[in-house]
Amino acid sequence: MARPTVGIALGGGSARGWAHIGVLNTLIAAGLEPDVVAGTSIGAVAGACYVTRNLDRLEDFARSLTPRRIFGFLDFNLSGSGLITGQRLSRELEDHLKGLKIEDLDPRFVAIATELGTGHEVWLNKGDLVTALNASFALPGIFKPVQINGQWMIDGALVNPVPVSVCRALGARIVIAVNVTSDPFGKAGVIHDHASFGEPSEMEIPAIQSGTGAAEDGGALRLLHRQLFGRGKGAPGISAVMMDAINITQDRIARSRLAGDPPDITINPKTGRINLFDFHRADEAIALGAQAAESQLDEIRHALKAVAA
Repeated sequence: MARPTVGIALGGGSARGWAHIGVLNTLIAAGLEPDVVAGTSIGAVAGACYVTRNLDRLEDFARSLTPRRIFGFLDFNLSGSGLITGQRLSRELEDHLKGLKIEDLDPRFVAIATELGTGHEVWLNKGDLVTALNASFALPGIFKPVQINGQWMIDGALVNPVPVSVCRALGARIVIAVNVTSDPFGKAGVIHDHASFGEPSEMEIPAIQSGTGAAEDGGALRLLHRQLFGRGKGAPGISAVMMDAINITQDRIARSRLAGDPPDITINPKTGRINLFDFHRADEAIALGAQAAESQLDEIRHALKAVAA
């Protein structure tokens, strides 16, 4: 009997999204490659690299990142509609994905974005792949919005953090959801007495090592770093506030949408200890993704047999 069509919904989650690499590698090694891929934000990047046979290159890139190298990718633009233009990251994607059209990809692929202004959920299933990826991970306030067909697009996690519905619409009989922001402890709770809060703990801030050049040793770079990421026990920086706010919103929306349209299999890498800016912790995130996927292999095989029967 023919194997049922398998779809995988790869959720957003910033640095935690490196776990998608471990998940996909595990499924490939087990002979359970998905036939349909839908991704949001960094999930779209991982999904695109899978369908274009560039997953190993994405893994090499992720594992090579250091805090200092990450800071080098941030092309700041304080006068625009986002703190970061994203051009340096876009060029990194273009090195391997330039000229590819989404409609030509096999397996089928869709990236999710949000239309700015209307809040419409947009399924990017045609056109330039790199442009679609830039739109899907355009975190509001962090990256500048991306214009597609005259409309401005921002991060798809604001409307569909784990796009199970897209996989079903594309004909997947079995849908695997990968939710890298799922954390059963400390999320979606209600605090009735704010006085019960303990003393704040030391925040984990990405450390940027100073170089020997005058530009890198200057006070302007250190000031910008503190403003973006915060410092010690003081108030969090601009980007940290934005990222945490988006993460909270994404978590709440994901819970609601997954409850209304549940996947057949859910893979939840335990990435809660990885901060959203910890892109230099790819080794850990990938291992957590592989571990979570390995624990669900029997369930996936059972689902395939049940549907095929």
